Amino acid sequence: MELLLWRHAEAEDGAPDSARALTLKGEKQAARMAAFLRPRLPDGTRILVSPAQRTQQTAQALGLPFITESAIAPGASPEAVIAAANWHAGAGCVLVVGHQPTLGGVASILLAQQEHYWSIKKGALWWLVRRERANARLAQLRLVISPEHV
Repeated sequence: MELLLWRHAEAEDGAPDSARALTLKGEKQAARMAAFLRPRLPDGTRILVSPAQRTQQTAQALGLPFITESAIAPGASPEAVIAAANWHAGAGCVLVVGHQPTLGGVASILLAQQEHYWSIKKGALWWLVRRERANARLAQLRLVISPEHV
């Protein structure tokens, strides 16, 4: 299984939190990352997106169908994101467009088997792969990239 964690691009400040839109810089970040991702996503990738406006806008830059998933809304637990992605039993590829500190927590649980809140930059992507070796499931980090590097 492959799990891609894409933090939403830069958003405006304000309230309510769920209605914060991308800034002009954020729109450019999302477009750059989407252009990088589109040709690299495996066929059949399931895309799960938080219902917050900034994540919806980030995902829309891909121009691909996605599922709005309330389990990954702002404030979700890392475990909820891992469950929504079906990491432990799933196959194929899942792209999650979500928030900090949750995505950093997901990365730390899967890669270090401990919950920490690693920093994931706005608009950045972490690509993890689950490997089965000697009856153990291990996560490996395939790629970390931010919009300014694509």
